[in-house]
Amino acid sequence: QVQLVESGGGLVQAGGSLKLSCAASGRTFSGYGVGWFRQAPGQEREFVVSMSASGATTSNPDSVKGRFTISRDNAKNTVYLQMSSLTPADTAVYYCAARSAASVSRVSGNYDYWGQGTQVTVSS
Repeated sequence: QVQLVESGGGLVQAGGSLKLSCAASGRTFSGYGVGWFRQAPGQEREFVVSMSASGATTSNPDSVKGRFTISRDNAKNTVYLQMSSLTPADTAVYYCAARSAASVSRVSGNYDYWGQGTQVTVSS
């Protein structure tokens, strides 16, 4: 079992930056694929970005547009999401996820473990 806890969410003005963290516990997850998803009120959960165990990444070009960067520190069992040039459209609950497979995935159903989410609110 892997437990994931996100942190770093909050209120930020449009154009600002925010860095989310996702701390994993229970098992070493260096061999796991990880990802970030988000869900805005009344909308379906949306893929944001994913990173494989080897460091390869894939992102949602429509939502990320080169503004978000995923990284991981396996020594700390932590995944990060650096977000910049934020707009009100980025307002959502952001979820960290991990999958037992080492590869990336854009599909939420391919992830085995989820955090509880952290709220990001971008004001105009």
